[in-house]
Amino acid sequence: MDQCVTVERELEKVLHKFSGYGQLCERGLEELIDYTGGLKHEILQSHGQDAELSGTLSLVLTQCCKRIKDTVQKLASDHKDIHSSVSRVGKAIDKPLLGFCAMLLISYSHANEFGHLATEAGTDPSTDATNFDSDISSVGIDGCWQADSQRLLNEVMVEHFFRQGMLDVAEELCQESGLSVDPSQKEPFVELNRILEALKVRVLRPALEWAVSNREMLIAQNSSLEFKLHRLYFISLLMGGTTNQREALQYAKNFQPFALNHQKDIQVLMGSLVYLRQGIENSPYVHLLDANQWADICDIFTRDACALLGLSVESPLSVSFSAGCVALPALINIKAVIEQRQCTGVWNQKDELPIEVDLGKKCWYHSIFACPILRQQTTDNNPPMKLVCGHIISRDALNKMFNGSKLKCPYCPMEQSPGDAKQIFF
Repeated sequence: MDQCVTVERELEKVLHKFSGYGQLCERGLEELIDYTGGLKHEILQSHGQDAELSGTLSLVLTQCCKRIKDTVQKLASDHKDIHSSVSRVGKAIDKPLLGFCAMLLISYSHANEFGHLATEAGTDPSTDATNFDSDISSVGIDGCWQADSQRLLNEVMVEHFFRQGMLDVAEELCQESGLSVDPSQKEPFVELNRILEALKVRVLRPALEWAVSNREMLIAQNSSLEFKLHRLYFISLLMGGTTNQREALQYAKNFQPFALNHQKDIQVLMGSLVYLRQGIENSPYVHLLDANQWADICDIFTRDACALLGLSVESPLSVSFSAGCVALPALINIKAVIEQRQCTGVWNQKDELPIEVDLGKKCWYHSIFACPILRQQTTDNNPPMKLVCGHIISRDALNKMFNGSKLKCPYCPMEQSPGDAKQIFF
Protein backbone atom coordinates (compact mmCIF):
# COMPACT_ATOMS: atom_id res chain seq x y z
CA MET A 1 0.00 0.00 0.00
CA ASP A 2 2.89 2.35 0.82
CA GLN A 3 4.34 1.75 -2.65
CA CYS A 4 1.00 2.71 -4.22
CA VAL A 5 0.95 5.95 -2.22
CA THR A 6 4.50 6.70 -3.37
CA VAL A 7 3.59 6.12 -7.00
CA GLU A 8 0.48 8.28 -6.65
CA ARG A 9 2.53 11.08 -5.11
CA GLU A 10 5.07 10.96 -7.95
CA LEU A 11 2.25 11.01 -10.51
CA GLU A 12 0.72 14.08 -8.89
CA LYS A 13 4.08 15.83 -9.12
CA VAL A 14 4.36 14.99 -12.82
CA LEU A 15 0.83 16.19 -13.55
CA HIS A 16 1.42 19.42 -11.66
CA LYS A 17 4.67 20.10 -13.50
CA PHE A 18 3.14 19.19 -16.84
CA SER A 19 0.22 21.57 -16.30
CA GLY A 20 2.55 24.38 -15.28
CA TYR A 21 4.86 23.68 -18.23
CA GLY A 22 1.94 23.81 -20.66
CA GLN A 23 0.85 27.20 -19.36
CA LEU A 24 4.42 28.51 -19.38
CA CYS A 25 5.02 27.24 -22.90
CA GLU A 26 1.81 28.77 -24.22
CA ARG A 27 2.48 32.09 -22.54
CA GLY A 28 6.08 32.23 -23.72
CA LEU A 29 5.19 31.43 -27.32
CA GLU A 30 2.39 34.01 -27.34
CA GLU A 31 4.81 36.65 -26.09
CA LEU A 32 7.31 35.73 -28.81
CA ILE A 33 4.62 35.88 -31.50
CA ASP A 34 3.47 39.32 -30.31
CA TYR A 35 7.07 40.56 -30.07
CA THR A 36 8.11 39.35 -33.54
CA GLY A 37 4.81 40.56 -35.02
CA GLY A 38 5.37 44.04 -33.64
CA LEU A 39 8.96 44.00 -34.83
CA LYS A 40 7.87 43.00 -38.33
CA HIS A 41 5.35 45.84 -38.37
CA GLU A 42 8.04 48.36 -37.36
CA ILE A 43 10.44 47.08 -40.03
CA LEU A 44 7.79 47.38 -42.73
CA GLN A 45 7.00 50.96 -41.67
CA SER A 46 10.67 51.95 -41.72
CA HIS A 47 11.29 50.36 -45.12
CA GLY A 48 12.72 52.84 -47.62
CA GLN A 49 13.74 55.41 -45.01
CA ASP A 50 17.22 56.68 -44.14
CA ALA A 51 20.00 54.10 -44.57
CA GLU A 52 21.29 55.00 -41.08
CA LEU A 53 18.51 52.83 -39.69
CA SER A 54 20.12 49.68 -41.13
CA GLY A 55 22.54 49.41 -38.22
CA THR A 56 19.73 49.83 -35.71
CA LEU A 57 17.65 47.19 -37.49
CA SER A 58 20.58 44.77 -37.40
CA LEU A 59 20.91 45.28 -33.64
CA VAL A 60 17.18 44.82 -33.10
CA LEU A 61 17.12 41.61 -35.14
CA THR A 62 20.10 40.28 -33.20
CA GLN A 63 18.29 40.95 -29.93
CA CYS A 64 15.18 39.29 -31.34
CA CYS A 65 17.12 36.13 -32.25
CA LYS A 66 18.72 36.06 -28.82
CA ARG A 67 15.35 36.36 -27.12
CA ILE A 68 13.93 33.51 -29.21
CA LYS A 69 16.96 31.33 -28.47
CA ASP A 70 16.75 32.02 -24.72
CA THR A 71 13.04 31.18 -24.68
CA VAL A 72 13.60 27.90 -26.53
CA GLN A 73 16.44 26.94 -24.19
CA LYS A 74 14.26 27.73 -21.17
CA LEU A 75 11.43 25.57 -22.49
CA ALA A 76 13.86 22.73 -23.29
CA SER A 77 15.32 22.91 -19.78
CA ASP A 78 11.87 22.77 -18.22
CA HIS A 79 10.97 19.84 -20.48
CA LYS A 80 14.03 17.91 -19.26
CA ASP A 81 12.86 18.48 -15.70
CA ILE A 82 9.50 16.90 -16.58
CA HIS A 83 11.37 14.01 -18.22
CA SER A 84 13.28 13.30 -15.01
CA SER A 85 10.02 13.36 -13.05
CA VAL A 86 8.52 10.79 -15.40
CA SER A 87 11.62 8.63 -14.88
CA ARG A 88 11.08 8.78 -11.12
CA VAL A 89 7.54 7.47 -11.60
CA GLY A 90 8.93 4.45 -13.45
CA LYS A 91 11.48 3.83 -10.73
CA ALA A 92 8.80 4.11 -8.06
CA ILE A 93 6.82 1.42 -9.88
CA ASP A 94 9.85 -0.81 -10.45
CA LYS A 95 11.23 -0.56 -6.92
CA PRO A 96 8.98 -3.20 -5.26
CA LEU A 97 9.71 -5.55 -8.17
CA LEU A 98 13.49 -5.52 -7.78
CA GLY A 99 13.45 -8.28 -5.15
CA PHE A 100 11.34 -10.47 -7.36
CA CYS A 101 13.61 -9.84 -10.34
CA ALA A 102 16.62 -10.71 -8.23
CA MET A 103 15.07 -14.06 -7.27
CA LEU A 104 14.41 -14.76 -10.94
CA LEU A 105 18.03 -14.05 -11.80
CA ILE A 106 19.24 -16.38 -9.04
CA SER A 107 16.88 -19.14 -10.15
CA TYR A 108 18.41 -19.00 -13.61
CA SER A 109 21.99 -18.92 -12.35
CA HIS A 110 22.68 -22.42 -13.66
CA ALA A 111 21.51 -21.61 -17.18
CA ASN A 112 24.01 -21.48 -20.00
CA GLU A 113 26.12 -18.41 -20.62
CA PHE A 114 24.01 -17.14 -23.49
CA GLY A 115 20.88 -17.43 -21.36
CA HIS A 116 22.62 -15.27 -18.76
CA LEU A 117 23.27 -12.59 -21.35
CA ALA A 118 19.67 -12.43 -22.53
CA THR A 119 18.36 -12.38 -18.95
CA GLU A 120 20.63 -9.55 -17.93
CA ALA A 121 19.83 -7.53 -21.04
CA GLY A 122 16.09 -7.98 -20.67
CA THR A 123 15.61 -7.57 -16.89
CA ASP A 124 18.29 -5.14 -15.76
CA PRO A 125 16.48 -2.97 -13.14
CA SER A 126 18.85 -0.07 -13.70
CA THR A 127 17.73 0.24 -17.32
CA ASP A 128 15.47 3.26 -17.64
CA ALA A 129 13.16 2.80 -20.65
CA THR A 130 12.33 6.49 -20.71
CA ASN A 131 15.93 7.50 -21.53
CA PHE A 132 16.97 7.84 -25.16
CA ASP A 133 20.23 6.38 -26.45
CA SER A 134 21.70 8.67 -29.08
CA ASP A 135 24.19 6.09 -30.39
CA ILE A 136 22.52 3.07 -31.99
CA SER A 137 25.28 2.29 -34.46
CA SER A 138 26.50 -0.60 -32.30
CA VAL A 139 23.58 -2.78 -33.37
CA GLY A 140 23.85 -1.90 -37.05
CA ILE A 141 25.13 -4.29 -39.69
CA ASP A 142 28.11 -3.09 -41.70
CA GLY A 143 27.48 -2.87 -45.42
CA CYS A 144 23.70 -3.19 -45.24
CA TRP A 145 23.08 0.37 -46.45
CA GLN A 146 23.80 0.26 -50.15
CA ALA A 147 22.45 2.36 -53.02
CA ASP A 148 19.80 -0.27 -53.72
CA SER A 149 18.69 -0.14 -50.08
CA GLN A 150 18.31 3.63 -50.31
CA ARG A 151 16.13 3.26 -53.39
CA LEU A 152 13.91 0.68 -51.67
CA LEU A 153 13.55 2.92 -48.64
CA ASN A 154 12.52 5.84 -50.85
CA GLU A 155 9.91 3.66 -52.54
CA VAL A 156 8.50 2.56 -49.18
CA MET A 157 8.38 6.15 -47.95
CA VAL A 158 6.61 7.32 -51.13
CA GLU A 159 4.01 4.58 -50.75
CA HIS A 160 3.54 5.56 -47.09
CA PHE A 161 2.90 9.19 -48.04
CA PHE A 162 0.46 8.06 -50.72
CA ARG A 163 -1.40 6.02 -48.12
CA GLN A 164 -1.61 9.02 -45.80
CA GLY A 165 -2.92 11.26 -48.56
CA MET A 166 0.24 13.41 -48.48
CA LEU A 167 0.59 13.47 -52.25
CA ASP A 168 2.58 16.70 -52.43
CA VAL A 169 5.18 15.33 -49.99
CA ALA A 170 5.46 12.08 -51.96
CA GLU A 171 5.95 13.95 -55.25
CA GLU A 172 8.59 16.22 -53.69
CA LEU A 173 10.46 13.16 -52.38
CA CYS A 174 10.33 11.57 -55.85
CA GLN A 175 11.84 14.70 -57.39
CA GLU A 176 14.62 15.09 -54.82
CA SER A 177 15.57 11.40 -54.82
CA GLY A 178 15.27 10.94 -58.59
CA LEU A 179 12.67 8.24 -58.12
CA SER A 180 10.21 7.69 -60.96
CA VAL A 181 6.72 6.56 -59.94
CA ASP A 182 4.08 5.43 -62.39
CA PRO A 183 1.02 7.74 -62.16
CA SER A 184 -1.20 4.64 -62.11
CA GLN A 185 0.39 3.75 -58.77
CA LYS A 186 -0.78 7.02 -57.25
CA GLU A 187 -4.35 7.11 -58.55
CA PRO A 188 -5.80 4.36 -56.30
CA PHE A 189 -4.47 6.09 -53.19
CA VAL A 190 -5.95 9.41 -54.29
CA GLU A 191 -9.39 7.81 -54.64
CA LEU A 192 -9.16 5.87 -51.38
CA ASN A 193 -8.13 8.94 -49.39
CA ARG A 194 -10.95 10.96 -50.96
CA ILE A 195 -13.48 8.31 -49.91
CA LEU A 196 -12.02 8.01 -46.40
CA GLU A 197 -12.18 11.77 -45.88
CA ALA A 198 -15.84 11.68 -46.94
CA LEU A 199 -16.60 8.82 -44.52
CA LYS A 200 -14.99 10.71 -41.66
CA VAL A 201 -17.53 13.50 -42.14
CA ARG A 202 -20.31 10.89 -42.57
CA VAL A 203 -20.78 11.27 -46.31
CA LEU A 204 -21.54 7.81 -47.72
CA ARG A 205 -22.17 8.48 -51.40
CA PRO A 206 -18.52 8.18 -52.66
CA ALA A 207 -17.99 4.94 -50.73
CA LEU A 208 -21.27 3.50 -52.01
CA GLU A 209 -20.37 4.30 -55.62
CA TRP A 210 -16.96 2.66 -55.15
CA ALA A 211 -18.49 -0.45 -53.53
CA VAL A 212 -21.08 -0.84 -56.30
CA SER A 213 -18.43 -0.54 -59.02
CA ASN A 214 -16.29 -3.21 -57.28
CA ARG A 215 -19.20 -5.42 -56.17
CA GLU A 216 -18.02 -8.63 -57.85
CA MET A 217 -14.53 -8.46 -56.37
CA LEU A 218 -15.92 -7.63 -52.92
CA ILE A 219 -18.27 -10.61 -53.09
CA ALA A 220 -15.36 -12.82 -54.16
CA GLN A 221 -13.49 -11.96 -50.96
CA ASN A 222 -16.65 -12.40 -48.85
CA SER A 223 -16.84 -8.72 -47.91
CA SER A 224 -19.89 -7.15 -46.23
CA LEU A 225 -18.77 -3.58 -46.97
CA GLU A 226 -21.51 -2.71 -49.45
CA PHE A 227 -24.29 -3.98 -47.16
CA LYS A 228 -22.94 -2.04 -44.19
CA LEU A 229 -22.74 1.13 -46.26
CA HIS A 230 -26.38 0.69 -47.35
CA ARG A 231 -27.27 -0.03 -43.72
CA LEU A 232 -25.66 3.21 -42.52
CA TYR A 233 -27.41 5.20 -45.23
CA PHE A 234 -30.76 3.65 -44.26
CA ILE A 235 -30.12 4.53 -40.59
CA SER A 236 -29.36 8.12 -41.58
CA LEU A 237 -32.80 8.21 -43.24
CA LEU A 238 -34.41 6.82 -40.08
CA MET A 239 -32.91 9.65 -38.06
CA GLY A 240 -35.01 12.07 -40.14
CA GLY A 241 -38.24 10.65 -38.66
CA THR A 242 -41.52 10.31 -40.53
CA THR A 243 -40.49 12.88 -43.14
CA ASN A 244 -38.09 10.31 -44.60
CA GLN A 245 -40.39 7.31 -44.21
CA ARG A 246 -41.29 6.98 -47.91
CA GLU A 247 -37.67 7.45 -48.97
CA ALA A 248 -36.52 4.86 -46.41
CA LEU A 249 -39.01 2.30 -47.71
CA GLN A 250 -37.91 2.97 -51.26
CA TYR A 251 -34.22 2.68 -50.30
CA ALA A 252 -34.85 -0.65 -48.55
CA LYS A 253 -34.96 -2.26 -52.01
CA ASN A 254 -31.14 -2.03 -52.00
CA PHE A 255 -31.07 -4.75 -49.32
CA GLN A 256 -32.51 -7.39 -51.67
CA PRO A 257 -29.14 -8.75 -52.94
CA PHE A 258 -27.98 -9.23 -49.33
CA ALA A 259 -31.11 -10.94 -47.94
CA LEU A 260 -29.52 -14.40 -47.90
CA ASN A 261 -26.47 -13.50 -45.77
CA HIS A 262 -27.87 -10.60 -43.70
CA GLN A 263 -31.48 -11.60 -43.11
CA LYS A 264 -31.52 -10.84 -39.36
CA ASP A 265 -29.90 -7.44 -39.79
CA ILE A 266 -32.43 -6.49 -42.45
CA GLN A 267 -35.30 -7.62 -40.22
CA VAL A 268 -34.02 -5.36 -37.45
CA LEU A 269 -33.84 -2.40 -39.81
CA MET A 270 -37.37 -3.02 -41.06
CA GLY A 271 -38.69 -3.37 -37.52
CA SER A 272 -37.30 0.04 -36.60
CA LEU A 273 -39.71 1.69 -39.05
CA VAL A 274 -42.53 1.13 -36.54
CA TYR A 275 -40.91 3.65 -34.15
CA LEU A 276 -40.38 6.51 -36.58
CA ARG A 277 -43.09 8.65 -34.97
CA GLN A 278 -41.59 8.55 -31.47
CA GLY A 279 -38.02 8.61 -32.76
CA ILE A 280 -35.44 5.81 -33.02
CA GLU A 281 -33.53 7.30 -30.07
CA ASN A 282 -36.56 6.57 -27.85
CA SER A 283 -37.11 3.02 -29.10
CA PRO A 284 -35.64 -0.45 -28.51
CA TYR A 285 -33.61 0.16 -31.70
CA VAL A 286 -31.49 2.95 -30.20
CA HIS A 287 -28.38 0.78 -30.72
CA LEU A 288 -28.68 1.54 -34.46
CA LEU A 289 -27.50 5.08 -33.68
CA ASP A 290 -24.18 3.97 -32.14
CA ALA A 291 -21.50 6.42 -33.29
CA ASN A 292 -18.77 3.75 -33.21
CA GLN A 293 -20.12 2.19 -36.39
CA TRP A 294 -18.73 5.14 -38.37
CA ALA A 295 -15.23 4.37 -37.17
CA ASP A 296 -15.85 0.69 -37.93
CA ILE A 297 -16.94 1.41 -41.50
CA CYS A 298 -13.72 3.38 -42.08
CA ASP A 299 -11.68 0.38 -40.89
CA ILE A 300 -13.71 -2.05 -43.00
CA PHE A 301 -13.36 0.10 -46.09
CA THR A 302 -9.59 0.45 -45.58
CA ARG A 303 -9.17 -3.29 -45.08
CA ASP A 304 -11.26 -4.34 -48.10
CA ALA A 305 -9.87 -1.65 -50.40
CA CYS A 306 -6.29 -2.60 -49.54
CA ALA A 307 -7.15 -6.26 -50.13
CA LEU A 308 -8.45 -5.43 -53.63
CA LEU A 309 -5.25 -3.51 -54.38
CA GLY A 310 -3.07 -6.32 -53.03
CA LEU A 311 -1.77 -4.13 -50.20
CA SER A 312 -1.45 -4.65 -46.46
CA VAL A 313 -3.89 -2.76 -44.25
CA GLU A 314 -1.08 -1.03 -42.37
CA SER A 315 1.77 0.86 -43.96
CA PRO A 316 4.93 -1.32 -44.20
CA LEU A 317 6.96 1.71 -43.08
CA SER A 318 4.84 2.16 -39.94
CA VAL A 319 5.01 -1.55 -39.11
CA SER A 320 8.79 -1.69 -39.59
CA PHE A 321 9.31 1.46 -37.55
CA SER A 322 7.14 0.17 -34.69
CA ALA A 323 8.94 -3.18 -34.71
CA GLY A 324 12.29 -1.40 -34.60
CA CYS A 325 11.21 0.73 -31.64
CA VAL A 326 10.25 -2.44 -29.75
CA ALA A 327 13.39 -4.40 -30.63
CA LEU A 328 16.04 -1.67 -30.43
CA PRO A 329 16.24 -1.27 -26.60
CA ALA A 330 16.71 -5.02 -26.07
CA LEU A 331 19.35 -5.22 -28.81
CA ILE A 332 21.28 -2.26 -27.40
CA ASN A 333 21.23 -3.87 -23.94
CA ILE A 334 22.37 -7.30 -25.13
CA LYS A 335 25.12 -5.71 -27.23
CA ALA A 336 26.41 -3.81 -24.20
CA VAL A 337 26.41 -6.99 -22.08
CA ILE A 338 28.21 -8.96 -24.80
CA GLU A 339 30.93 -6.32 -25.03
CA GLN A 340 31.21 -6.11 -21.24
CA ARG A 341 31.73 -9.87 -20.92
CA GLN A 342 34.06 -9.98 -23.92
CA CYS A 343 32.17 -12.67 -25.80
CA THR A 344 31.75 -10.88 -29.11
CA GLY A 345 31.52 -14.14 -31.07
CA VAL A 346 28.03 -14.78 -29.75
CA TRP A 347 26.46 -12.36 -32.24
CA ASN A 348 27.93 -12.38 -35.73
CA GLN A 349 25.20 -10.07 -37.08
CA LYS A 350 24.57 -12.18 -40.20
CA ASP A 351 20.81 -12.20 -40.68
CA GLU A 352 20.19 -13.29 -37.11
CA LEU A 353 19.51 -11.82 -33.68
CA PRO A 354 21.23 -12.93 -30.47
CA ILE A 355 17.93 -13.08 -28.55
CA GLU A 356 14.30 -13.58 -29.40
CA VAL A 357 12.40 -10.27 -29.46
CA ASP A 358 8.66 -10.52 -28.84
CA LEU A 359 6.96 -7.90 -31.02
CA GLY A 360 3.46 -8.81 -29.83
CA LYS A 361 0.55 -10.49 -31.60
CA LYS A 362 -0.10 -7.44 -33.77
CA CYS A 363 3.09 -8.30 -35.67
CA TRP A 364 2.15 -11.94 -36.30
CA TYR A 365 1.59 -12.16 -40.05
CA HIS A 366 2.62 -15.72 -40.92
CA SER A 367 2.14 -19.19 -39.45
CA ILE A 368 5.24 -20.56 -37.72
CA PHE A 369 6.08 -24.24 -37.29
CA ALA A 370 8.80 -25.51 -34.96
CA CYS A 371 10.01 -29.06 -35.43
CA PRO A 372 9.08 -31.13 -32.32
CA ILE A 373 12.16 -33.34 -32.83
CA LEU A 374 14.97 -30.81 -33.39
CA ARG A 375 13.05 -27.96 -31.70
CA GLN A 376 14.01 -25.59 -34.48
CA GLN A 377 11.83 -23.26 -36.49
CA THR A 378 11.38 -24.45 -40.06
CA THR A 379 12.68 -22.40 -42.96
CA ASP A 380 12.56 -22.48 -46.77
CA ASN A 381 15.64 -24.72 -46.77
CA ASN A 382 14.25 -26.87 -43.95
CA PRO A 383 10.48 -26.99 -44.56
CA PRO A 384 7.90 -28.97 -42.55
CA MET A 385 7.16 -32.46 -43.91
CA LYS A 386 3.94 -34.43 -43.36
CA LEU A 387 4.40 -38.17 -42.79
CA VAL A 388 1.95 -40.79 -44.00
CA CYS A 389 0.56 -41.17 -40.48
CA GLY A 390 -0.24 -37.44 -40.34
CA HIS A 391 2.52 -36.30 -37.97
CA ILE A 392 4.70 -33.38 -39.09
CA ILE A 393 8.44 -32.95 -38.59
CA SER A 394 11.12 -30.89 -40.33
CA ARG A 395 13.06 -32.14 -43.34
CA ASP A 396 16.34 -32.17 -41.38
CA ALA A 397 14.73 -34.38 -38.73
CA LEU A 398 13.39 -36.64 -41.48
CA ASN A 399 16.86 -37.04 -43.01
CA LYS A 400 18.43 -37.81 -39.63
CA MET A 401 15.84 -40.38 -38.56
CA PHE A 402 15.41 -42.73 -41.49
CA ASN A 403 17.48 -45.91 -41.49
CA GLY A 404 18.04 -47.42 -44.89
CA SER A 405 14.78 -47.34 -46.82
CA LYS A 406 12.45 -47.24 -43.83
CA LEU A 407 11.44 -44.54 -41.38
CA LYS A 408 9.64 -45.10 -38.10
CA CYS A 409 7.46 -42.21 -36.95
CA PRO A 410 8.72 -40.79 -33.63
CA TYR A 411 5.14 -40.47 -32.33
CA CYS A 412 3.48 -43.67 -33.51
CA PRO A 413 4.64 -47.19 -34.50
CA MET A 414 3.94 -46.75 -38.23
CA GLU A 415 6.83 -47.48 -40.55
CA GLN A 416 6.97 -45.76 -43.90
CA SER A 417 9.24 -44.75 -46.72
CA PRO A 418 10.91 -41.33 -46.43
CA GLY A 419 9.93 -40.60 -50.04
CA ASP A 420 6.24 -40.73 -49.08
CA ALA A 421 6.57 -37.59 -46.90
CA LYS A 422 5.02 -34.47 -48.39
CA GLN A 423 6.04 -30.87 -47.86
CA ILE A 424 3.54 -28.69 -46.00
CA PHE A 425 2.85 -25.08 -46.99
CA PHE A 426 1.29 -22.78 -44.38
